[in-house]
Amino acid sequence: MKIVSIHQPNYLPWLGYFYKIDQSDVFVFLDDVQYSTQGMHNFHYIKMAQGPFRMKIPVEQKMGDLINQVRTRDELNWKKSHLKTIEHTYKKAAFFEEVFTDFSALLLADYPNIAEMNQAIVESVCHKFEFTTEFVKSSDLKTTTTREEKVLDICNALDATVYYSGTGAKAYQIEENFTKRGLELRYSHFTPFEYPQFFEGFQSNICFLDYLMHCGYDWKRVMENQPK
Repeated sequence: MKIVSIHQPNYLPWLGYFYKIDQSDVFVFLDDVQYSTQGMHNFHYIKMAQGPFRMKIPVEQKMGDLINQVRTRDELNWKKSHLKTIEHTYKKAAFFEEVFTDFSALLLADYPNIAEMNQAIVESVCHKFEFTTEFVKSSDLKTTTTREEKVLDICNALDATVYYSGTGAKAYQIEENFTKRGLELRYSHFTPFEYPQFFEGFQSNICFLDYLMHCGYDWKRVMENQPK
C-alpha cells in the first residue's frame, strides 16, 4: 500500500494539514497550479485577545501566475512585522524560545517564491514532529492536466494505491474515476481538540504556531486526541 496526499503549499497551515501529511507515505506540494487570492497561500491566523488575527504576506502576482511563480515582497519588511506580532503574542508561552528561534531562522531566509518558502517551513516542522513522510513537488512530476485529472496523474506517477484527500473535495470528486485508475479514495478526518491557549474561548482553525508555542513539538499529543 502506498498512500499519497496532495495540497497547495500554504502559509503556516493549521494542524489538520500536518495530520494529512502524517497519514501519508508521500505528500505532494501542489505548487504548479494557479495562485488564488482566496487560497491560504499567503495568509493565516493567530489567536489574539480580540480573536483570530490575520497575518498576510504582500506578494507580487498577476492573473494566471502559478503558486511557484509568485514572489513575496520582502522589500516591504513584512517578515519582521510578522515576527514582531508573533513575539508580542506568544512571548510568555511555554515553548516560545525554541519555537520562535526555529521559525525566525526559517522565515528570514531568502526564497525564490512563496511556494518554496511555505514548503521549507512545513517540511522543517514535520522533521521536528519526526514524520517519515516523503515530500514531492508537483512541478517536478511534469504533469500537464488540470483539476481531478491532475490529481489522478500525480497519483499514478507516484505508483499510489490510495489517494488521501481533504474532505472539502468530497463535493466534486467522483470515486469511480479513482477506482478506474486503481486508486482507493480515502478522506482525512482530523478532529480539532482543546489544548492550552491564551485568552478566553478555544480557537481551533488557527495556524500551527499556536499549538507549538503552547505544547512544543509534541505530535503524540495530537494523535492521542484523534478518534480511534
